[in-house]
Amino acid sequence: MPVPLALVTGSAHRLGSYFAQALARSGYAILLHYHQAPPLSLQATQNALADQGTPVFTAQADLSTPAGLHTLLARLDETLQDPQISGLGALVNSAAIMPRASVQETTLEDFDHTLALNLNAPFYLSQQAYQRMSGGGLIVNITDIGAEKAWSAYPAYTVSKAALHSLTRVLARAFAPQVRVNAIAPGLTLPSPHLPASDWETLLRRTPLQQAVNPQQVAAALTFLLQNTAITGQTITVDGGYSLL
Repeated sequence: MPVPLALVTGSAHRLGSYFAQALARSGYAILLHYHQAPPLSLQATQNALADQGTPVFTAQADLSTPAGLHTLLARLDETLQDPQISGLGALVNSAAIMPRASVQETTLEDFDHTLALNLNAPFYLSQQAYQRMSGGGLIVNITDIGAEKAWSAYPAYTVSKAALHSLTRVLARAFAPQVRVNAIAPGLTLPSPHLPASDWETLLRRTPLQQAVNPQQVAAALTFLLQNTAITGQTITVDGGYSLL
């Protein structure tokens, strides 16, 4: 019996992989997008999905470029023709970059590149997904608790996530009632490989719950949004209380 398809960007590793697995448990086939994910991570995610009996399709594309976006959409349309697929049911905009640089050091090119992937790509993919969700659907943008902060060491990232938060509300109004649009804002979940372990522990001790947010707990917010069809235009914060600081 055909099942709905979910497109998850940046889903070969880190949080994107957990979102893909949560959607698979909810009965979706997965179009697993990646760009430069380590091959072992990609294979591990594919194996985890296959173990659930989930139809898995892959697409490699650089979503910071128009050519990459068009490549992904072509692959999406190709996948929607597969007899296993009943239609596009969900889009999770998870792909993002988080370059570290001061405001003084950030070049216009770097700023534009970050917004191209973190903001422009979710806008365009949401627009295109809406056109393909003839039977209704759900779009979820992955923002960040940093959207509410003033992280001067990550200016492009912080601005992009704040804008994505606003875009979520705009799209929710524009796409209702056919398609719901929400966001998930994780807190301290998976440390950057470039962050010293001591700095990570210091950050965790500052949060009210003094612990990292488990990736499964973030993915559980996606499951909740899939199940509760009365929610649109909202951001679910899963941050261990970090937003209270």
